[in-house]
Amino acid sequence: MARVRLHTYSDYAWPPALGRLYKNNGLTLALALATGLALFLALALALNGNLTQQALAGNFYRVFPHNLMVSMFAPVFLFALLALALGVRRFWQDISPADRARDAPSAATVEATRDALALKYLDGGHGEGCNEADDQFTLSRRRFHHFTFYGFMLCFASTSVATLYHYLFGWHAPYALTSLPVLLGTAGGIGLLIGPAGLLWLNLGRHPLHGDAAQRPMDRGFIALLLLTSASGLALLAWRDSGAMALLLALHLASVMALFLTLPYGKFAHGIYRAAALLKWAIEKRQPNRLQLGSE
Repeated sequence: MARVRLHTYSDYAWPPALGRLYKNNGLTLALALATGLALFLALALALNGNLTQQALAGNFYRVFPHNLMVSMFAPVFLFALLALALGVRRFWQDISPADRARDAPSAATVEATRDALALKYLDGGHGEGCNEADDQFTLSRRRFHHFTFYGFMLCFASTSVATLYHYLFGWHAPYALTSLPVLLGTAGGIGLLIGPAGLLWLNLGRHPLHGDAAQRPMDRGFIALLLLTSASGLALLAWRDSGAMALLLALHLASVMALFLTLPYGKFAHGIYRAAALLKWAIEKRQPNRLQLGSE
């Protein structure tokens, strides 16, 4: 009997070699990358005499100039987008050799978007949730996913608003604690503490047969980076007027860069592939039945 191989999102990662490497060593690589980048940035600050200095009133551009940060993060972010796009393209060609995503009817696109944003299928299909440490159903996974997803989106919105402030209105950071970018970032950071912490708790307590053991290094690596990014960001906000701001900024920037570099290969990518699968399902439901079962 032939064996059927079930694919996971990591099988579609681009480039494939990086996907396999991260799949086998996700947690180690995530923490090593964040630590290495943080040490590099801290060393650069120390050599320039900027690591420990008087309070700068939260003006982190006096530590790392704005253009320097853009030049560091723009290539990383664009690489992550390219790798995700090519991976999803491979995935779509595999599951839909005759369909094109751009041919999806608008109703299917709206339905897939709504189901993805609501995390509809994390209710177990019956509204009671998933099994975790035992056979009892619980909605904990869905709730922690909501905290994580919308925490991430709030942080992204904070960065987007700050970008508009900087380039469109000429309003430069630091922003007041009551400003929109800070409020969005704070709410998002709190969500990215609660959600990943809860998912890590569920991951550690889950029965071994309730998941793919081979994916645990990727899962925990992504969770660790989310926790490190959110914790360092909130700490940077709390102590931005202190002499520790430069060191905290180096740690936060390193965490964010490590997160971006691993986005196409870690657990984040499954959300993109799941959205594509939901779109495929919404398209298929609207196609005519070509099998004609029961007809002569």
